[in-house]
Amino acid sequence: MGTKNELSVQDVAGMLKVSKSKIYGMIKDGVLQSYRVGRKVRFSENDIRAYIQNSKKGNSLQKQEVIHTTQKEGFVLCGQDIILDILSNYMRQRGVPALRAYIGSYDSLIALYRKQVNVASAHLWDSDTDTYNVPYVRRLLPGIPAVVVHLTCRIQGFFVAQGNPKKIVDWGDFGRDDITMVNREQGAGSRVLLDENLRLSGIFGKDIAGYDHEIQSHLTVASIVASGKADVAIGTEKIARQVEGLDFVPIKKERYDLVFRREDEEKYETQSLLSIIRSQAFQEEFSQIGGYDTADMGKVVVEF
Repeated sequence: MGTKNELSVQDVAGMLKVSKSKIYGMIKDGVLQSYRVGRKVRFSENDIRAYIQNSKKGNSLQKQEVIHTTQKEGFVLCGQDIILDILSNYMRQRGVPALRAYIGSYDSLIALYRKQVNVASAHLWDSDTDTYNVPYVRRLLPGIPAVVVHLTCRIQGFFVAQGNPKKIVDWGDFGRDDITMVNREQGAGSRVLLDENLRLSGIFGKDIAGYDHEIQSHLTVASIVASGKADVAIGTEKIARQVEGLDFVPIKKERYDLVFRREDEEKYETQSLLSIIRSQAFQEEFSQIGGYDTADMGKVVVEF
């Protein structure tokens, strides 16, 4: 068996007593969290144990319950991108008990405000300034001295079926009667981008078929579109590359940043995180994976 933070598909299949194909299906459905090293799928033992505990209770823990459990046990990174899974594994190798809370950008900042997590991630577009994250940090962390550090840039756009049969090319197409979508959950950066542009376009969510069909997993919304059960969803180019039968319409380059309290800046855990994302090894790993712009990774965006 691999190390505790580098479990293989075969390792996890043995732990859960299911087939490897079942594990791949659970990944696709967003039930199991995983990350990739090159073409190999890997898991952390903490994530598998969390899945087992949740299953024993007969339901997934609510967001606040997950955060409440993990914050007492280690250094919690909040967000949903695979880059955070790999970052947490690098941190564990340095002796930092890094744990993950898989919630969207808006709720990540709220959790940081409440001291329920140590680091939040965000890709929240502000339409008034056409900038990312900083306006939200100022408003959702009132009175909290904070640091915003750049992690990566990604391309957001529309997931559409191969060949784009409905010819969906801009936000105005969401107002058409022949369009069915699948949505991300409230608070996700992709959902904020959608809702802001619908507002600017004068389109109400209630008038879009599928708007209330909310999914928390990036891969699952992409798979739903690829299967023909929806015409469009919002997501990143990297996810689109992983799903067969899917095309991608690029819409906007987004900034994906990390946020932490300034009072925690000199702690070993925070300094380890910064050292890792500024390292050549970490940046080269993601430049090889593709879908990530690592040019300004680790640079301080702003301190409040």
